[in-house]
Amino acid sequence: MALDPSFIGRTYPPTEPYEVGREKIREFAVAVGDANPAYSDPEAAKALGHPDVIAPPTFPFVLTYRAAGQVVADPQLGLDYTRVVHGDQKFVYTRPVRAGDRLSVEVTIDNIKSLAGNDVLTVRGEVTDESGEHVVTSVMTLVARAADEAGE
Repeated sequence: MALDPSFIGRTYPPTEPYEVGREKIREFAVAVGDANPAYSDPEAAKALGHPDVIAPPTFPFVLTYRAAGQVVADPQLGLDYTRVVHGDQKFVYTRPVRAGDRLSVEVTIDNIKSLAGNDVLTVRGEVTDESGEHVVTSVMTLVARAADEAGE
């Protein structure tokens, strides 16, 4: 069953602030195999003009994926998450994520379309710090695969 395109433009409440910690940044950098010293050494980050360590470019996925859960769990939308695969991810930065940031995410459904029976949902997450300053925009594409002929 195709998703209702009238949901395009629907915005969900901002998430509670997520405090970005140095150790979380370091763990994420290790997990993605990025040894950039600006992710673990405050002095290396300061030498690059940052007030503290910064996060790898894909770190906001931790916050934005959680925030997109509001869309996925919206019973009115009717998305069958058992059929969902992550199709694409993009980030557009105003500034890097830094240790000590307290970030909130507001998600909006930017697009819904159907391709070959699959529902393609584009969810935008606007990430701001506690002063309301924009940090990064995340654009996530989720694909809800069509059921096969046996209904599976």
